[in-house]
Amino acid sequence: MTSERRLLAINNYFYRRGGAESVFLDQIDLFASAGWEVVPFAMEHPDNLPSPWSDYFVSEIEYGRSSGPITKAKQAAKIIFSLEARRKIRALVGRVQPSVAHAHNVYHHISPSIFDVLKAEGVPVVMTAHDLKLACPAYKMLSQGEVCERCRGGRIHNVLLRRCVKDSAMVSGLVFLETLVHRSFGLYRDTLDCLIAPSRFYRDKLVQWGWDASRIAYIPNFVDAEQFTPWCHEGNYFVYAGRLAPEKGLATLVRATALARQRLVLVGSGPEEEALRRLAFELDAQVVFAGHLDKPELKQVIGESRALVLASEWYENAPISVLEAYALGRPVIGTRIGGIPELIVHNKTGALVEPGNVGMLAEALASMAKLPRTARNRLGAAGRDWVLREFTPEKYRDRMTALYETVVH
Repeated sequence: MTSERRLLAINNYFYRRGGAESVFLDQIDLFASAGWEVVPFAMEHPDNLPSPWSDYFVSEIEYGRSSGPITKAKQAAKIIFSLEARRKIRALVGRVQPSVAHAHNVYHHISPSIFDVLKAEGVPVVMTAHDLKLACPAYKMLSQGEVCERCRGGRIHNVLLRRCVKDSAMVSGLVFLETLVHRSFGLYRDTLDCLIAPSRFYRDKLVQWGWDASRIAYIPNFVDAEQFTPWCHEGNYFVYAGRLAPEKGLATLVRATALARQRLVLVGSGPEEEALRRLAFELDAQVVFAGHLDKPELKQVIGESRALVLASEWYENAPISVLEAYALGRPVIGTRIGGIPELIVHNKTGALVEPGNVGMLAEALASMAKLPRTARNRLGAAGRDWVLREFTPEKYRDRMTALYETVVH
């Protein structure tokens, strides 16, 4: 590495929108505090954090807003291959001459059109796989509510045939075209020096779908547990925190809650909220819809719960919410799918159940509730100890720095 270490950090959004943005922004803070000069590259957005580099950000594309056919056509072209992003990142690289570029989520907004520009400018590029987009065009390996791997082996036409994106032929067709262009020009395959998988599951799944194992590094996510204090008081409820979306298994969770006669707090919002409210009413389930909570309130709601519950029914990656629950000294009940089982030691830091199994989840909830409070605290404390050993900011920084050093020529 050069004596002046400059990291070009790339992501569509420059504010805390979801898990990927949290990793992106926390990594910026972590490397800046370690003496790196960190330069962000993102999309313009009214919620963005301030940055002296925002003049180089690409124009905003925000879906769901009403626009005419010409605007929509221009947006579709930018989604697939953004000439503006290429132009702006070339100017930015000329200005800052980064040691390495680290991309997070770029598709649909910035687009991978920037990668061959970085390669031509001699900047090594790594990318974190926050989802499965590099294998599955619809990025979740989900179709019509079920896990799906039909596009494996290059059969990407299935995304259009099955309308995998928003159940729309038009949107799925655009995603099919996008994938076709990106793969034809090798915009990921021929330009990325290394892929980072936050879970072993994602690493192995990408290899199954044709990625070279030697180009994928497993580097788990991190939380700074020192910023989380376990709560003294415990409430009589379980909690889920995240997007209220179909793949999160929340209908299964509400049914299990009713069956086990337990209280549940759902934190967050999303497309499933109304259906979940109706289901909870029909089953007379004790469910509180808390909506969005700011970090201090969220910490308290999780910290005072009996356990965090992740009932996901899709290939989750490496949910930071699990690590945060442990940092707060709480156990976690999760499903055996995706990367979740890597983060839960059954009967040591929480419990594992089969996805979609209402009875098994209800039994796990009831069993956790029956434990003495001291036993739940032991499970949570074991999770916190694990985080303090293996998922620290320092370990993440050291692993990532070592990776950067291997790709810098």
